[in-house]
Amino acid sequence: MSIVSLSPPSLPAPLVTVLHQLLPSEAFVLSGYRPVGLPWRCYVLSLFQIHNDSVKVWCPLLAALYVATRLLLFVVLQGGVMCCLWCCSAAALLLHPRSEPVRLSLFLLDSAGRGLHQFGRALALSVYSSDADWTDSIMGQLYLPAAAVLSWLSCTAGCCGELFPRHCDLSHRRLLQMGPMSLAFLLDISPVAQRLYSCPWSSILHFVLQVVLFLTAAFFLLCPVPECLSPGRFDIAGHSGQLSLVLLTLSTVSQQEALLRDFSWRRAGVVRRFGEEYLLKACAGFIAVTLSLPATALVLLTRQPKT
Repeated sequence: MSIVSLSPPSLPAPLVTVLHQLLPSEAFVLSGYRPVGLPWRCYVLSLFQIHNDSVKVWCPLLAALYVATRLLLFVVLQGGVMCCLWCCSAAALLLHPRSEPVRLSLFLLDSAGRGLHQFGRALALSVYSSDADWTDSIMGQLYLPAAAVLSWLSCTAGCCGELFPRHCDLSHRRLLQMGPMSLAFLLDISPVAQRLYSCPWSSILHFVLQVVLFLTAAFFLLCPVPECLSPGRFDIAGHSGQLSLVLLTLSTVSQQEALLRDFSWRRAGVVRRFGEEYLLKACAGFIAVTLSLPATALVLLTRQPKT
């Protein structure tokens, strides 16, 4: 059975309507959808075909491949988390048309992975990218607990946005998902913000680039442009959902490069600076967040409203 052709597929109006209900975030994308209910093999093989999820699938896959090649040069924990996150995102985007329960399960798993990445990012930045003055400040003392709370809120908001899409319009749904993510991002980069005043920007260029890319991605996530200006014209490539994902991925890759630089010249003094007890507590916190986020997604999945 042919899933999609190499040109944008022309789907019957009823099928487009059903798929818009499954994918409420793409309000102005009118074609290029893959039919629901096909065998798993068809969705896996659609990785090599052109449809409106092609860019979104390949973007995290290529990012995962890039990070995997850097694992030998970077900390295994952070690099491993990023590879798993992007692989989960790619799997969710590739396989979600199978059915509504499959779509919900995959995107809830993706939301949990994103929340876990946020806390892993905060943990790595607090250890490798912070200065001693920041670490000893009130912000430094409250940083990891606040990051854990915001990662849970980001996971919960992402899950609610997928489970209750019919109870809020597109702008409210995107704002619900973007709010905790933006707060977590602002908190996470606070160890680096102080260095903007004390270090040459050339030494933290990747962090600056990360901020610019994230803010641009946030704009496209909240504003459905350019597809709202010409519905149907940007179905296969160029709509805001694709642009935001590509920019967020590039922002995260830039962050990984910045952390790699800090890790390479600060790792020798980490234990001496923080002490073994602090690092053990940080690892225990990471394990706790890792267990709590999937549990939250599972609880929300079992309590989804009946349709």
